[in-house]
Amino acid sequence: MELSIMNCELLATCSALGYLEGDTYHREPDCLESVKDLIRYLRHEDDTRDIRQQLGAGQIIQNDLLPIISQHSQDKALFDACIRLMVNLTQPALLCFGKVPDDPTVRHHFLQVVSYLQAYKEAFANEKVFGVLSETLYNLLQLDWEQRQEEDNLLIERILLLVRNVLHVPADPHEEKNVDDDASVHDKLLWAMHMSGLDDLIKFLASAPSEQQWSMHVLEVTSLMFRDQTPELLVSAGQTRSAQEKQRDAQELEVLRQKEQAEKRSRTLQRGTRHSRFGGSYVVQGLKSIGEKDVIYHRGLHNFKNYTHDLGKAVRRVPKRKQQAKDTEGKRRSALNVRLFLRKFCVDFLENCYNRLMYLVKEGLVREQAQQHDETYYLWALSFFMAFNRGNGFRADLVSETMSIRTFHFIERNITNYYEMMLTDRKEATSWSRRMHLALKAYQELLLTVNEMDRSHDENIKQSANVIKSNIFYLMEYREIFLTLLRKFDETKQPRSFLRDLVESTHLFLRMLERFCKGRNNLVVQKKRVKRKKGRKKTTAIETTPEALEETWNIVAGELRDSGFQLSEALTEGAVPFDAASETPLEEQRTEAMVRVQDSLLNRLGPEALGLLRAAREVWPEGDVFGSADVEPEEELELLKQILFANLPRPSSSEPGMEEEEDGELEVEEELESVRVSETEFNFLDFIKRFANPNIVRPYLLLLRTYSQNSPHTNHCITRMLHRLAVDLKMDALLFQLSVFCIFNKILADPSAAAYKELVTFAKFVLKRFFALAARNSKAYVELLFWKNVGAVREMTEGYSKEGSKKKAKWAPEEEEELRTLYEEHRDSGVPDIVETLLPLLSNTSRTRRQLVAQMVAMGLVDSVRDLKQQRKGTRIILWTEEQEEELKMLFEEFRDSNDILGNILKKVTAKRSRARLVEKLLSLGLVSDRRELYKKRHRNPNAQRKNSAVGLTEEEFLADLTGGPDEEPMDCEDDDEEEDDSEESEEEEQERQDTVAKGRRGRVAEEETFEKTASVGTLVYTLQQEGMSGPLLWLQNCLNRTADDREEEGSSQPIPLVPLTEENEDAMEKPSFQRLLQKIGVRAPADEQESFWRIPAKMRPSQLRGAAAALSSSEEPLAGEQGLEGSPVKQGEADSHEQRSQALRALLLARKRKPPGSATAEHTGNEIKDRTLDQDGLYEDCLTMDLGVDEDTDSAPTKRRRQRVLIDEDDD
Repeated sequence: MELSIMNCELLATCSALGYLEGDTYHREPDCLESVKDLIRYLRHEDDTRDIRQQLGAGQIIQNDLLPIISQHSQDKALFDACIRLMVNLTQPALLCFGKVPDDPTVRHHFLQVVSYLQAYKEAFANEKVFGVLSETLYNLLQLDWEQRQEEDNLLIERILLLVRNVLHVPADPHEEKNVDDDASVHDKLLWAMHMSGLDDLIKFLASAPSEQQWSMHVLEVTSLMFRDQTPELLVSAGQTRSAQEKQRDAQELEVLRQKEQAEKRSRTLQRGTRHSRFGGSYVVQGLKSIGEKDVIYHRGLHNFKNYTHDLGKAVRRVPKRKQQAKDTEGKRRSALNVRLFLRKFCVDFLENCYNRLMYLVKEGLVREQAQQHDETYYLWALSFFMAFNRGNGFRADLVSETMSIRTFHFIERNITNYYEMMLTDRKEATSWSRRMHLALKAYQELLLTVNEMDRSHDENIKQSANVIKSNIFYLMEYREIFLTLLRKFDETKQPRSFLRDLVESTHLFLRMLERFCKGRNNLVVQKKRVKRKKGRKKTTAIETTPEALEETWNIVAGELRDSGFQLSEALTEGAVPFDAASETPLEEQRTEAMVRVQDSLLNRLGPEALGLLRAAREVWPEGDVFGSADVEPEEELELLKQILFANLPRPSSSEPGMEEEEDGELEVEEELESVRVSETEFNFLDFIKRFANPNIVRPYLLLLRTYSQNSPHTNHCITRMLHRLAVDLKMDALLFQLSVFCIFNKILADPSAAAYKELVTFAKFVLKRFFALAARNSKAYVELLFWKNVGAVREMTEGYSKEGSKKKAKWAPEEEEELRTLYEEHRDSGVPDIVETLLPLLSNTSRTRRQLVAQMVAMGLVDSVRDLKQQRKGTRIILWTEEQEEELKMLFEEFRDSNDILGNILKKVTAKRSRARLVEKLLSLGLVSDRRELYKKRHRNPNAQRKNSAVGLTEEEFLADLTGGPDEEPMDCEDDDEEEDDSEESEEEEQERQDTVAKGRRGRVAEEETFEKTASVGTLVYTLQQEGMSGPLLWLQNCLNRTADDREEEGSSQPIPLVPLTEENEDAMEKPSFQRLLQKIGVRAPADEQESFWRIPAKMRPSQLRGAAAALSSSEEPLAGEQGLEGSPVKQGEADSHEQRSQALRALLLARKRKPPGSATAEHTGNEIKDRTLDQDGLYEDCLTMDLGVDEDTDSAPTKRRRQRVLIDEDDD
């Protein structure tokens, strides 16, 4: 647009700004008002951005605005107005037009605006202009927060926006045809920023706590500064090349030299020794032309190698929607001085700004305080600066803010969002693809950094890397992300650079996962499974007319009277009126049970209806809804008749076409409810098998086509994945495809094939395997035309399935008669499974159960396969009555301290059930919190060496020696316990005798255990109070009381973690003495490395919790018995238990003192128990000595005096 056709009012306004004379700009008196008028004009421009184009054609920024701010910066009002106008004029063309226009006319205006912006950028590459901007920004930042006005904050923001807009202007590829190491317009702009000191101000804004509101602007400016740079080039700037770089460059040159020599050699061989004026014509035998004749070739023989039927044909135009996406990244090497100052900027930014700035930006993104798509700047900064940190002497502390599981989750969520938007917003699919590429590069850089941490010499850093790896390998989302991206790759929307980064990231992830699995015997990971509910089959409608119901009732009543109202065992045990695991209320399930009885009657299944009625009566006895407990058979018959003729409420089925609007919501809710999260043992090979899919292999082969343009590392990643499939999984037939063989042929025929040794070796291996298979399978050549899944690969290599392999087995008439006779003989025998009874009696022993069941249904001997369904073991009794639950609780309390809790319960329980059913019921009742508590305990070696004295023994060892029983500990292996034989019921007499003795001793043992625990807890409490831990003890007591109150109110229990919130409590939780106290009162230690806190078990009842809490505040002195004698009275029961305890401890102490360890027998100990007594002082002193292992030299004076009194009492005895 020429200046001559500029709007007259706009031209007059521009003339009123002033004029430039030489290097001096003379402003007019109305300069400020003219600038404001231009701002007003820009507000009312049309869709073609006419005002913007006219001002750009008039070079308003180059000739007027830049000289004004350079020479008249002291006029604050004029300076602010000029900055406002320049921010508006330099905003990106995409923001002006919304998107790249499709209309040619509007696109012309778009390109015109872009050209004016490029001219603005070249004018801004001036040190004087940036010097004024830097000085103004510096003066504003010098002001304190209280002195800074709102106008000052607006000016700071506008200067940052102006710098961002200028840096955002794209380069002109037609004008800037510079080579590497030459200065471009962008380099000149960066150098002007550096010379003016603006880069230092940007670093200050990123690191200053008082300027955190500009964090997003700073990140945008920083990302645009490094737009054309790569971390590798900046790291190597100003440094000598390493030996590896020199070797890599030499290899590249050698590849090019070999290729050139091979081409020269081939041209020499093709060129004849004598020039021929005539090319000649040749007949190619065996190659048919369009007709039936052979092809006639009219060129020289040396060109026949490149012959194809497509020669001479018009090139078919590929539609735009099917064209491959083009790479938009343009990387170049800037001038050396620019790279040096950018490298210095990166080093300072990492040391002082990175962690703080990334934290502030992430908080703004999470709280949705940023603008749309601002997360792309965060993703770019993460990948760029972490890559620079890896290359420039890796330091984990410089990037600690972004090395966390939260960052992995944030990036994974963005990748998923970008992929979904790419599918829904198809017009902007390319933009969403670029954003997804940024997120993928950030994810790749996180993995590379974790891998670098794993190779560090610092053990703390390696431990942190192991924690991060265990988390990302545990969660399924992080493992499945690469499978999903490879499976959904679309070459029309995602460029080749995206595929390259995806393949390299997948290779790195698999290598880390494989190394992580090798160091562990078993790796448990999370698994999610979506269960789709199958729709119920539509049942045929049954007539409910009064005549039909009367006829049905006559048949059912006659059948019940003929059977004498007696039901078989299978019907009695198989009738389950309700589902205990269902969320449906019991009242609704009672109605459903009534409907089921009616359905059985309508289907003329009288025995089933009667069995359901009796089972429902046991479940719902109240109200006599299903009859009273002593109902007569005739009354049951009358009740069944009433149910049959009753109009019961049934769930209404929605008609088709109704509630269409709610269908989508219902489907979503049902799908969410059907997701099941579980844990399973991870197998690396099973995970690799998921890559054996044509949709995943195809992207790898698409990238392999450009093997000559790929880096050696990219080719290695491709070859390694194909090697995993072909060699590790033995699925080489997956690569038996014609397009794959074309690529292999191109690689093998490449003159520089020596540079691709890995690819050549693999191609020869696959071809060798194919020709070996083709010798056995004549259809292998046809299979080359198709992509194959795992099933087709198996058929191709192992043989195709025969057509008649699934035909129905035939039965001879003699065999049918034999089957009919056997069935009539055994149908009323009452056997639980008649099929298993008939199978060995058949003359044809090759018949299977499936064949026998199908034949019995075909012959009409039974109505359906359900009648012959094999009953599973352990599922015959499902419901538990209240009496059975009470019996189970009593048995558990009786045997909870035995070596084999489950085995003893199995022997004593009245209703015999499997071990699995008992374990499930114990868990559901809350009697145990973990099934490992029910494992059988094994005995330690009784010949193990004992300690020579009581000093240093724990209370458990002391009591074990006292009772003469060996120490016990739970078994580590679960398989032996699960497969243990339960057939020990022959010793009934012995068990009855033991039960009688146990009942007599149960009360006394409970009292002794209670006192033992209280005595030990009191000793530990006193010791901890002496160490100054009264505060943590009070906190623990409050936790126990609060948990007891919660469990009484809620009626359910679950493990409660003890989370210390103060430093004092946290230090106490780490001390062994405090942990020993926690174990004494029943608190469970962390089960594995994934748990961090101690937990109050779910099996502890509120009474137990309050007892433990009371024991923590028992006394301030360890001599509880002595205080009771002097001051407060002691109850008789406690005194008796104290006396029994004193006798036991004194007896064992004297026995150990007088005899060597292990020589005392149970009888001797029993005799001494009757003769010896010990006062309360000696009891608590021995407990204190044994529990804590205190030496005489380290004891306090009161402790020594009490021990001396104990020894005097022993001498008197």
